Amino acid sequence: MADVTITAAQVQPSTTGGWTLGQGIAGGTITAGQPLYADSTDGGKLKPTDADAAATAAARGIALSNAADDQPIRYLVSGPIILGVGNLVRGRSYFVSATAGGICRETDVGSGVYTTILGLATTTSQLDVQIQSSGVTNSA
Repeated sequence: MADVTITAAQVQPSTTGGWTLGQGIAGGTITAGQPLYADSTDGGKLKPTDADAAATAAARGIALSNAADDQPIRYLVSGPIILGVGNLVRGRSYFVSATAGGICRETDVGSGVYTTILGLATTTSQLDVQIQSSGVTNSA
């Protein structure tokens, strides 16, 4: 899968507002722009998603900053987020990647991985996050 290149220093909620934020504790190293899931086997700590298992593909949101293990982390649950200039294709859907913490386009979702829609690109730098975890594998 070809993942989107995220510019961590540019990750932020859109200035247009209309977003919802969450917070938690990091369960390892997290980089701004990575989708996160809550690990039920580790006290609900937040970790980078990957599409290889239903539990790890069930994204909670996208990290707004970097964090190390056991540090607090804020994340965007829904609404517009800036992921870096020119990194997205407007009008395309973006998904949890099979690479830990990665985001990919629909055309790059491989067969046999769990599909979680993160959102739709509204500009080349902004993703409108509306997470939908399917809990099923992609058969295409």
